[in-house]
Amino acid sequence: MSAQPNHFAPLARLLHWLMALMIISMLFIGAGMAASVSERHQWLIHLHKPLGVAILLLVIVRLAVRFSTRQPPLPADLPGWQALAAKASHILLYALMLILPLLGWAMISAAGDPVMLSSSLQLPSILPANAQVFAFLRKAHGYLAYLLFLTVLLHLAAALFHGWVRRDDVLNSMLRGRDRD
Repeated sequence: MSAQPNHFAPLARLLHWLMALMIISMLFIGAGMAASVSERHQWLIHLHKPLGVAILLLVIVRLAVRFSTRQPPLPADLPGWQALAAKASHILLYALMLILPLLGWAMISAAGDPVMLSSSLQLPSILPANAQVFAFLRKAHGYLAYLLFLTVLLHLAAALFHGWVRRDDVLNSMLRGRDRD
């Protein structure tokens, strides 16, 4: 059996950083949508929908890559609660990356609006129009977006903790994909 890798696979690193940019952008676009009633609101919605679908598609690819490649292990001296927190936060991140776009799609469907990705590309509705379901999904989408934002911040804090405090190769395995020189 081969030794554990010291870094993430190149495709896993590419997907991680691409999705990190997309998710951070999506969170700011969503916050802008919630705070704006100007003509900018429609423009932000037209960015938010296709970006959400792209995130949904990429997270599926990312999960396939994750399950088909080996990841570097956490440091052996990492306290058990930190290892558990790392695993739980990754599961939560993946779950939110899957659930939020699906929830947004369902929310738009429940509003009775077409799920337009462009002027000519429409996704099918996944729920019938229902104002009460729409209201519930809208709230859930907002709360879960806040949870995603918090989870991303904790993920970033943990990465910086590994890079700056522990000075182990956890952050380096995703940044450079090779051991420190």
